[in-house]
Amino acid sequence: MRAIWRGSIGFGLVSIPIKLYSAVQTSSLDLDMLDSRDHSRIRYQRVNEQTHKEVPYDKIVKGFKLKDDYVIVEEGDFADAAPEKSKVIEIENFVDIADIDLMYYETSYYIEPDISTNKAYALLLKAMVKSGKVGLARFVLRNTESLCIVHPSDNILVVTRIRFAQEIRSTDELNIADDVGITKKELDVGLALIKQYTEHFDISKFKDEYSNELINIIKAKAKGKRPTIKKLKPHKTTSDDLYEQLMESLQTKKGA
Repeated sequence: MRAIWRGSIGFGLVSIPIKLYSAVQTSSLDLDMLDSRDHSRIRYQRVNEQTHKEVPYDKIVKGFKLKDDYVIVEEGDFADAAPEKSKVIEIENFVDIADIDLMYYETSYYIEPDISTNKAYALLLKAMVKSGKVGLARFVLRNTESLCIVHPSDNILVVTRIRFAQEIRSTDELNIADDVGITKKELDVGLALIKQYTEHFDISKFKDEYSNELINIIKAKAKGKRPTIKKLKPHKTTSDDLYEQLMESLQTKKGA
């Protein structure tokens, strides 16, 4: 793996030099965009909108439009905006992980310590496991400030980026009724159904089945075949058949 960030974790007066490595990789298929007429690959170009000519990468700069003109933003400007956050993941406080809504989570990175600070790393890891707390911090990655939590995962520390509150859109425009008259027997059966389907979470049981099926279709097409696809019959649950469907779901699960 290649490190995507180098800096340190600040924990009180303790500083732990670290490297971050991406902890995730996509399982989706890498599909190229092609011209439907001859299947030639489509390539994107960086074109000057005035001259309509392609611009070499080393001639491209970033700019922010202020009034009617652009101010060029250079690499040094990003670091100058928050020099401490560019190199330090400073843990500001510790919180209960249960207090963080799942909606805020983004992506995770493995934390590797410098060999000389393994003891400090191990101490922070063990203290977090023992306390049940996670560290809340901010840092800059790829010229963007990120809120994050530092937390244990098995025997290592992980940085997981989380969204700022301002990034979560309001639900005010959603049309969701408050009072829909749920009866006690409907709620009781709903709770029973949840209990019946409850089990210990085991991530290894779940695979990317969609990508597997898609690659099977692609392989079949390469051989001039087309696999039979079972068509789904969508059904809309209404207030009238809610209770019956809940009861049928209970019986189906029992007989599974």
